Amino acid sequence: MSSSSSSDLKNRVLFTILILSIYRLGTFVPLPGIDPDQLSTLMESNQKGLLGMFNVFAGGAVSRMAIFALGIMPYISASIIVQLLTGVSDYFKNLKSQGEQGRQKITQITRYGTVILATIQGFGLAVGLESSANLVISPGMYFKISTVTTIVAGTVFLMWLGEQITQRGIGNGISLIIFSGIVAEIPRALVTTFELGRTGAISTLMIIGIFVLLIITIMFIVFMERALRKILINYPKRQMGNKIYGGDSSHLPLKINSAGVIPAIFASALLLLPVTFSNFNISESETFLNITSYFSQGQPLYMLLYASGIIFFTFFYTSITFNPNETAENLRKYGGFIPGIRPGESTALYIDNILTKLTTIGALYLTLVCLMPEFLIANYPIPFYLGGTSILIVVVVAIDTVTQIQTRLMSSQYEQLIKKTKFGK
Repeated sequence: MSSSSSSDLKNRVLFTILILSIYRLGTFVPLPGIDPDQLSTLMESNQKGLLGMFNVFAGGAVSRMAIFALGIMPYISASIIVQLLTGVSDYFKNLKSQGEQGRQKITQITRYGTVILATIQGFGLAVGLESSANLVISPGMYFKISTVTTIVAGTVFLMWLGEQITQRGIGNGISLIIFSGIVAEIPRALVTTFELGRTGAISTLMIIGIFVLLIITIMFIVFMERALRKILINYPKRQMGNKIYGGDSSHLPLKINSAGVIPAIFASALLLLPVTFSNFNISESETFLNITSYFSQGQPLYMLLYASGIIFFTFFYTSITFNPNETAENLRKYGGFIPGIRPGESTALYIDNILTKLTTIGALYLTLVCLMPEFLIANYPIPFYLGGTSILIVVVVAIDTVTQIQTRLMSSQYEQLIKKTKFGK
C-alpha cells in the first residue's frame, strides 16, 4: 500500500476521532438557566422507559441537560418522514429518480425538516423544564427563547458533524455519533451493575448470567449480520472472432438483514416522539405519568409498537435499497441468468420471493434482539445501556465501520497494483 493512501486513511480516522471528541464535549455543556442539583435529583428517578432510551441515544446529554439534549433524533425523525414520503409522494419519487441532483434536494428538505422538528421539540423541552419545580432558575420567555435557540443550534451542529464524518471521515457519520454516545456510557453502566451486585440488589449469579447473555447476543448478531444467501448466476459463452468469452458463473449475495441497524434506530426514534411532544413534562403530572407508564419496558403497548416499528422499517428500508426488477434487468442486459429461471420478469419474481423470506427472518431477528433484553430490564435493575437495541447498534456499526476501513484499504492496494502494472509495461 502506498504511503499516500495510508496517510489518507490515517487522516480520515483521526478526523473522525476529532469530530466524535467534539460531540462528546458538547454533551457536557449544559443549557443556561438550569439548576444542576435539582436536575440530578430529577434524573435519578427517571432513567427507565423512553427517557432512559433517549438519554442513551443522546450519549448522556439528557441526564446533564446539555446543548445536545435532543441528540441526532430530530434528524432521524425528519429522515423517516422524507423516506416515507419517497414511497407515497410523486414529487419525492421524481426527486429520487433525478440522481445526484434529486438526492441533494432531498437532503436539503431533510435538513429543513430537522430544524422544524428541533424547534418544536426544543420548545416542548423548555416548557417541560419550567413545569418541573425549582429546576429552572429564572423561568419565563427569555428562558424559552434561549433554550429553543441553543437546542436547535446544537442539533443542526450535530447534524453537520455527522455529515462531515460521512464525507471526510470513515463514513457512516450519523450511526457513528449514536454509537459513540452509547459506548461512552457503557463504563458507567458496568460500574452501576457491579455496584448493584455489591449492595445485594441483584445476585452475583444474575450478573454472571447477564454477561453470558451479552456475549451470546453479540455472537448471534455477528452471525446474522454476516449471513448471506448466494444465488447462482451463469453467463453464456460468446464467440467473438476466434475467441470465446463468458461461460463463467458468479453469485448474487443477499443478506438476511439488508436494512442493518436502521429499523431499530427508526423504531426507537418514533417511540421517542411521544416523550418530546408531551413537552418533556417529567413532573408529577398525572396525565404524563399515565402516558409514560404505557411506554416503559415490559409493557404490552411498548413491546407491540416497538416490534411493529422494527418489522415495518425492515421491510420498508429493504424495499427502497434493493429493487429486484432492476437487478433482473441488469442481469438480462449483461447476459446473466439464474439456472432454471427465465430472464426478465420470472427472475425478478424469483429474487423478490427469496428477498421476502430473508427479510422476514431478518425482521424477526432484529425484533428478538431488541425486545428480549427489555424483559430483563423491566424485571431487574439492569442499566438500559445493556439493552438489546444499544448492543445491536454498537455491534452492527462496529462491523460496518471495520468493513468500510477494509474496503478503503483494498481499494488503495488495488490502485497501487494497477499503477505498478502500468509502470512495468
